[in-house]
Amino acid sequence: MKKILLIVICSIAVMTGNAQTKGAFEFVNFSKVNITDNFWRPKIDKVATVTMKACIEQTEVKTPRIRNFEKVARGKGEAFEGRYYDDSDVYKALEAMAYALKTHPDAALEAKADEWIGKIAAAQLPDGYIGTYFTLKGIEGRWKDVEKHEDYNAGHLIEAAVAYYNVTGKRKFLDVAIRFADHIDTTFRLANRKWFSGHEEIELALVKLYKTTKNDRYLKLADWYLQQRGHQYYPYGTNWITPDYWQDVKLVKDQTEITGHAVRAMYLYTGAADVAAITGDEGYLNAMKTVWDDVVQRNMYLTGGIGSAGDNEGFSKDYDLPNEDAYCETCASVGMVLWNQRMCQLTGNSKYIDVLERSLYNGALDGLSLSGDHFFYDNVLASNGQHQRREWFGTACCPANIARLVTSVGSYIYGQGNDGIWVNLFVNSNTTMKVGNVNVPVSIETNYPWDGKVRIHVDPEKKVKTKLYVRIPGWSEGVIVPGDLYSHLDDVPDQVTSHLTEEDIPHTYKNGYMVIEREWKKGDVIEYHFTMEPMKVIASGDVLQDQERIALQRGPFVYCVEGADNPEGVWNLTLPVGTEFTTTDYKVLDEPVVAIQAEVPAATASARGDSIVMETRKITAIPYYTWANRGPNAMQIWLPAKVREVKVNYRSKYEDGGNY
Repeated sequence: MKKILLIVICSIAVMTGNAQTKGAFEFVNFSKVNITDNFWRPKIDKVATVTMKACIEQTEVKTPRIRNFEKVARGKGEAFEGRYYDDSDVYKALEAMAYALKTHPDAALEAKADEWIGKIAAAQLPDGYIGTYFTLKGIEGRWKDVEKHEDYNAGHLIEAAVAYYNVTGKRKFLDVAIRFADHIDTTFRLANRKWFSGHEEIELALVKLYKTTKNDRYLKLADWYLQQRGHQYYPYGTNWITPDYWQDVKLVKDQTEITGHAVRAMYLYTGAADVAAITGDEGYLNAMKTVWDDVVQRNMYLTGGIGSAGDNEGFSKDYDLPNEDAYCETCASVGMVLWNQRMCQLTGNSKYIDVLERSLYNGALDGLSLSGDHFFYDNVLASNGQHQRREWFGTACCPANIARLVTSVGSYIYGQGNDGIWVNLFVNSNTTMKVGNVNVPVSIETNYPWDGKVRIHVDPEKKVKTKLYVRIPGWSEGVIVPGDLYSHLDDVPDQVTSHLTEEDIPHTYKNGYMVIEREWKKGDVIEYHFTMEPMKVIASGDVLQDQERIALQRGPFVYCVEGADNPEGVWNLTLPVGTEFTTTDYKVLDEPVVAIQAEVPAATASARGDSIVMETRKITAIPYYTWANRGPNAMQIWLPAKVREVKVNYRSKYEDGGNY
């Protein structure tokens, strides 16, 4: 496809990077990014207020999570309450608090975080161990069952401590994390010690701790954890858990396909990519590329969600992607964001950000209500109205997980490598990077994701030469995802349009990025435009559940039809191949969106109920992330392209949600 770019250079000048990595670049940390975006900023503010209030109330009032830490500190032999992994929810909430404090400073929220941190520190044993379950039930049981989530909990503690230190500069929580990590290191990284983490997470957390402290024992410990997988140390046989459930069939470097529990897999592969980016280990890199292909080309929903099966909260078989029975745990979509961030950082290939963006705007964001205080644990792609958001869950990993993702979205926008500056997501924001000894403020001005016009301001203190990498989204070139799992039904018009101004600016393309290398100076601006037209999407014929069906996408958003906008029903609609669409400004409650509308055939029962009558109906499709915010409603993403012949029992099947 021909790419035509609008580049407006207000003045002329570019930079040399100084980031040290064996990968392509390092993402700029959220703590150095200011978001002013009309789409993300209100969500960040809502999480910082409404969602955090809900998390705090559930964590310390309605459930015993904080109470368990208080019991350990009192040391009076009180009983543990709850589930053995509940400590992790406290840590995820604290991590979200840290991100919220960066974007939404709040003395009361910071005081609450400090209060919780004090209780956690008081519960730490002299040898560094923290775990309310075993400390209260019997410390002699610790580190004997890999499924008891002890190192998973530790990983979330470390992540929260690093985030809180980055935002506040306070060391108390970080020192707790260091003592805990040191305890784990001295306990396990020993000759002939057999162990692995039943629920992966600590691997990626230890890399964060290494980057913060510069102590390579944590990097070595992360690599040690990766190397323990695939030996099948766990006593399989009578237990319901099998090696593929937690990715223990093969060594990480030998793995070629996705298996088992989706969230555990995402955390494992994020950690492997992290270690590879620092060490340059080709074994991890090659395995991650191969497994990624298996996930994205055969096991990923159009929404970027993964893990279709509820019985193992994960993967079943290739191309098994049911809609109404989809599991698609919110945490798994969060994991897809984390893993694809690391894969792009490692390789410099924009296809990973394409998938990150898909998961972020659809599969993950769907997990949070527009009000900020209700959540989805699993995220279906079709419903008869039985799916509703909930205030909380017994296993409450998802609310705090989506909260920490939304408040840390600044970590996915900018990057800096040894040879340049990278723009990966299009979010109204600004940051400052240092190129050599020159401070280079960079900002993005856009109404994306609703509008495709993007302006990037490069404003160095003085002239400096480097490259600027700007991602060209795959959807703008007619690529839904690499491979043939999903594709555009029609020819896609040029999505990147306009003209050159002032002068012909030299630029090249590499791995999905536009690359401009020049000497930049104060006041330079790059401007271009993605044309956002509604696009019809079809699935591979191997996806049996979506045969002869069509879905809609506009920009990064997957769309759905919901009963609230289509009161005459959504299960009797068809979407013929030749359907033409219009767009309109719309609102779902108070959320401004761009809706897609069309005239389509709808099937209804004849008066006698023995045949189908077709009539034309105007439908309205909304972004998938906004559904289920207006009470119980039927919903579909994939609509049949035509009516199927029905000879008997039409009314009964229709009432049960049959597809016609």
